[in-house]
Amino acid sequence: MLDRDGFRPNVGIILLNHRNEVFWGKRIRTHSWQFPQGGINYGETPEQAMFRELHEEVGLVPDHVQIIARTRDWLRYEVPDHFIRRDARGHYRGQKQIWFLLQLMGRDSDMNLRATNHPEFDAWRWNDYWVPLEAVIEFKRGVYENALTELARYLPRINHHNRYLRGGMRPQSHRNDHGQQAEATAQAQAESAQELPPSSSSDTPPNP
Repeated sequence: MLDRDGFRPNVGIILLNHRNEVFWGKRIRTHSWQFPQGGINYGETPEQAMFRELHEEVGLVPDHVQIIARTRDWLRYEVPDHFIRRDARGHYRGQKQIWFLLQLMGRDSDMNLRATNHPEFDAWRWNDYWVPLEAVIEFKRGVYENALTELARYLPRINHHNRYLRGGMRPQSHRNDHGQQAEATAQAQAESAQELPPSSSSDTPPNP
């Protein structure tokens, strides 16, 4: 289902734990990490699509989360041609997304990446709120920045040593210290990613 400009309606999910860290999933059989996201089916509202995708990709049900906020308008990104199937090139351009900010009310053990027969992720971890900007595939980075920035004002206030997270502000140093941030992110992912057994299927490209 595409709009007249070639964008597919989609939802994105930013899931918080009680420390305002965000769920970060590794695409199955790839080295790509991203937030949960998925298309809106015909007849679905964005909220209905969000809860369906949340269960399909993370294994959570509505009782496990609380909706804190959502973006006001659609956020769009274009997909490079080499990520688009040949039969879709020329009329498919990318995704337009409504993003939801959710608070996890359940436990980490409620996560189930194999809730369906077609899992999206094979590992996950908690990341500091702004870290995904350093790790997400480049063509999604603008939408991630817009979504995180718009929704940061709704972050619950917590007692945290990081004043930027507590105030819902973005550290200004993250672009100036890109190399150190990226290295720290990679090391943290390697140390604390919660892995699932690998599948025998062949590799797939990042989800456009």
